[in-house]
Amino acid sequence: MAASDAADFSEIRRLADELPAADGDARARAAQRQDALAKPPGSLGRLEELAGWLAAWQAKHPPTAARPHIALFAGNHGVAAQGVSAYPQDTTQAMVRAFIDGGGAINRICGLMDVDLRVYEMALDEPTHDFTHTPAMTEDETARAMAYGMMAVDGEMDVMALGEMGIGNTTAAAALSAAMFGGPARAWVGPGSGLDEAGVAHKAEIVATALRRHADGFTDGLEVLRRVGGLELAAIAGAVLAGRLARIPVVLDGFAATAAAATLTSLDGGVLDHCVVAHASREPGHRRLLDALGKRPLQDLDMSVGEAAGAALAVPLIQSACACHTGMSTLEAVRGSS
Repeated sequence: MAASDAADFSEIRRLADELPAADGDARARAAQRQDALAKPPGSLGRLEELAGWLAAWQAKHPPTAARPHIALFAGNHGVAAQGVSAYPQDTTQAMVRAFIDGGGAINRICGLMDVDLRVYEMALDEPTHDFTHTPAMTEDETARAMAYGMMAVDGEMDVMALGEMGIGNTTAAAALSAAMFGGPARAWVGPGSGLDEAGVAHKAEIVATALRRHADGFTDGLEVLRRVGGLELAAIAGAVLAGRLARIPVVLDGFAATAAAATLTSLDGGVLDHCVVAHASREPGHRRLLDALGKRPLQDLDMSVGEAAGAALAVPLIQSACACHTGMSTLEAVRGSS
């Protein structure tokens, strides 16, 4: 599906019907290898789980994590005009310039690890519509943004981490989550980039207004994404779907990235099985969303910076899991050398 083609949701739904399953043989071989390593059973904890997860979704054993890739999608939201952020909308463009110039937190983290980072600008001069009045995007715009995210997936990568930047996107994330999983708007809304108590209350009312306006149109997750999402969030959803189709395990960053991915769950209940969540954001809605998805984050660092920083910090954990799994001595070899 090319972003330049006329786009609608029919192709997205068709692709969702073709999702490959986890490779049971690779997972079993990983488990057998774990049992043979020179350590007490289960003593590496979640690192052992990650090694098995990698093998199952890469459909190979041994798994690899030598070519990680981080994709950061940036977009602007029309709902920002409602005063839902502590920062003006042009902050998105300023931060994108900082990322390109190497001045973001994500740049410093990636530099330490020598990880490939690519920043994708999603029509920053053309914000989505204010979803308190009208759907954020048309079906064509949403599907094109998803196709753009799909094209960020490269068959050479063995792990893909996804993050975002966009003033107003925690408002969109709260609206997406509430539309998908129910509950009052206030339960999903947090301070985002630094709102005070009054600001959070106003933001919750904005989300509640959007939920009331679009309630009859929330027919599935794609319509939820179209009505109260954003271009960068649609791109993340597309990248998640393409990662699954290409058998590339995916690492999701914080609240906004997880909410974007969550819209796919209406297409297939196991659509996010190839994904792990890098960290639990400081946004209260993120923990609620993780519970709804049955996802346990890899880290809890009290972060809310976005920009894929938490996802990047999860990459060394995954690489460590892979290195231990493939490089440790077996118990039999250790005994034989004594």
